[in-house]
Amino acid sequence: MSPVPLTSCSFAHPMLPGPYRTDVLGKVGHHEINRRTDIAMRLTLLGTGTPTPSVTRHSAANLVDLEGETLLFDAGGGVTNQLARIGRHPREIDHVFITHHHFDHFSGLDELLLSAWNGGRKRPVAVHGPVGTIEIMNALWETVYRRDIAFRLHEATIIGEPMPLIEDVFPSHDLPAGSDVERDGWRVHAGAVEHGHSLGFSHEEWPCLGYRLEAEGRILTISGDTIDCPGVRDLAADADVLVQCCYLPEAAVDTHEKRILVDQVLASSTQAAAIASAAKVKRMVLTHIAAGGDEKENEMFEEASHEHNAEVIIGRDLMEINV
Repeated sequence: MSPVPLTSCSFAHPMLPGPYRTDVLGKVGHHEINRRTDIAMRLTLLGTGTPTPSVTRHSAANLVDLEGETLLFDAGGGVTNQLARIGRHPREIDHVFITHHHFDHFSGLDELLLSAWNGGRKRPVAVHGPVGTIEIMNALWETVYRRDIAFRLHEATIIGEPMPLIEDVFPSHDLPAGSDVERDGWRVHAGAVEHGHSLGFSHEEWPCLGYRLEAEGRILTISGDTIDCPGVRDLAADADVLVQCCYLPEAAVDTHEKRILVDQVLASSTQAAAIASAAKVKRMVLTHIAAGGDEKENEMFEEASHEHNAEVIIGRDLMEINV
């Protein structure tokens, strides 16, 4: 089996050079899909990589445009620049959902929020995440950026354009597993997933979440970092699109370290296939992909496509998918 041309994804910025365009088109089909304006839910992959620095795959970030609101799931390093690449500004985001507190999932959060605030955002932007998120946000405003914030508030007052207090613009919320965030027209459910817990961490010590977004009769699941487990299968049940972390193909698991990773920390492509099959998802987008080139990604595609009917998409930075 080889990757099939997709009729459901395009690129948020078709004029980007090099790997942001041709490398992706080589995998998903040699045609562009015009952006539609009648889609109630649109997903843009801002980061599909790992903690390892890469010029083609940034750390985890997924932008979701609904009718009237914009949500961001994870905010890995470089997310602010990735938004700029598609002509978007951080102040456009209305809600942020963090899956867990590994740095590659939230190290871009401070720059994102400060850029929104400095760029004129006044309406609240809710920041949701596992237990401990409030503590992190308080540390950012009260310690890490205390002097910067004080300077900008004073400068704005002298200029005659006072800024709101930053903690008023970015209220933060700890979400225990099982929590729901519901607004007019959409609901996000947070569920516990397994990400290294068998190494000796309890869910209380190391809370990790996946998210299920329901809006306009559509279901989008963000797995977060996880192995195959009941939690991610429940979150993905009957999803129109599952964004599934997929670190390596099984064919590339050739060391003890990699075996531990795919068995206990990050799903392999065979695990991703099992999740898609059990959850009966319609489309599965693979993300959190380790570097390895086209050969490994072809192996990943082959393995992830076994024993289910879901359309499999190898996620690429700046890919846009209509849910």
